[in-house]
Amino acid sequence: MKHYLILISLFITSVISAQIPGSITPEKLEKIRKSYNANDPVIKAITNATTENNLQKLTLNRQHIGKVDHNFKYKVSVKGITDQKNSGRCWMFTSLNVMRPKVMAKTGVDNFEFSTNYLYFWDQFEKANLYLEGIIATANQPVDDRTVVWLFENALGDGGVWNLFVDLVEKYGVVPKDVMSETQNSENTSLLQKIIRTKLRENGLILRDLVNQKKDKNFIEDKKLQMLGEVYKMLAIGLGEPPTKFNWRYTDKDSKLSDYKEYTPKSFYDEYIGIKLSDYVLLMDDPTREYNKLYEIEYDRNMFEGSNWKFINLPSTQIKEFAKKSIKDNEAMYFSCDVGKQLNSETGYLSLDNYDAESLFGVKFGMNKKQRILTRESGSSHGMALVACDVDANDKITKWQLENSWGAKSGNNGYLTMTDEWFDQYMFRVVINKRFVEAETLKILEQKPMKLPPWDPMFEADK
Repeated sequence: MKHYLILISLFITSVISAQIPGSITPEKLEKIRKSYNANDPVIKAITNATTENNLQKLTLNRQHIGKVDHNFKYKVSVKGITDQKNSGRCWMFTSLNVMRPKVMAKTGVDNFEFSTNYLYFWDQFEKANLYLEGIIATANQPVDDRTVVWLFENALGDGGVWNLFVDLVEKYGVVPKDVMSETQNSENTSLLQKIIRTKLRENGLILRDLVNQKKDKNFIEDKKLQMLGEVYKMLAIGLGEPPTKFNWRYTDKDSKLSDYKEYTPKSFYDEYIGIKLSDYVLLMDDPTREYNKLYEIEYDRNMFEGSNWKFINLPSTQIKEFAKKSIKDNEAMYFSCDVGKQLNSETGYLSLDNYDAESLFGVKFGMNKKQRILTRESGSSHGMALVACDVDANDKITKWQLENSWGAKSGNNGYLTMTDEWFDQYMFRVVINKRFVEAETLKILEQKPMKLPPWDPMFEADK
């Protein structure tokens, strides 16, 4: 009887599935199975190898082994490799690495690092305030409103882009690494962030209730400041309290010791860097949007009073020409890309031909850059400093070099080499001094920017 009921159940299930369009019927499954010939000797050999070995090694294109050239005709004068450890602060390291050569040139030191921990403290503090202000501004909207949901989901993170760095430096300045060194929690950001994020979400609900109870604005502001006081305390305990003044001196490459001098973080920036960050423009290649237009990302900042991320959208062919000019003038650039695509981390090489999954599986992959963005297959995942390019006999660019922030043991002594073709497919933005950009392109900055939501697929990865 039991077996009889099982057979009836299977029969009913097969009849029902056959009547539902889109379901996998036994007939359809049989057709799919016949398309795979498990007895084919080649398929058997590939299956034997694939089921017992690492896929990355099996798809590795061995034609590149020992043939990668890490030499470059045009290169910015850079020294030293930084290490962001287990954190999402690549955008901060990259921005500071672009500035490091200026300090080293001015002081004559062999190596120099800024305190990323110092800027990270203020980044987290300002993001907490921006979140709380966002909660207050949207308190009358339903809790499942898309903006409200986005705010609670992104209450605090360590990701970011160039404009966040600009606002931080202009408000808080910078300090050397030995003035505020890294801590366990700055090098491993996830747990401290998780703790603070939990408190922020709790406080978000409290602020929503206060607004809906029609509490006085001053009362709500005082409550928010109390909440920020708790955030400040947690950050200071986990990262150390940032200095307002400090004494600093250095020994140059000729062993000459400078005099001790007192600085504020802003006076240090003015003396050793002193450039106008407003002289830089963010260029992006996003083929899902119209080129030669100005765009702005809502809520893509870390300060309530700060500037949203604005960018000029250009094809990579134009961006590369501007970048080449910058490198030839010894000016490094902020660069971000989808670094995980086709990266051979052992050799520090980024090439479209590094790995060949098509040959292993016998399946074609054909998406272009636009399609990869729209399907969430690709997006900016990492920031690095663009420091070199190489050319052929006709001065045509063949490859580029990136100064990474994963430590000197990663890649090619801390650097990555990428082909020009890889640049086209997986580069997303470059920050360049305006003097290297043609006037016609800079006129785009006069346009009223088209505002995009923070949950746009092109910008989710930066969070």
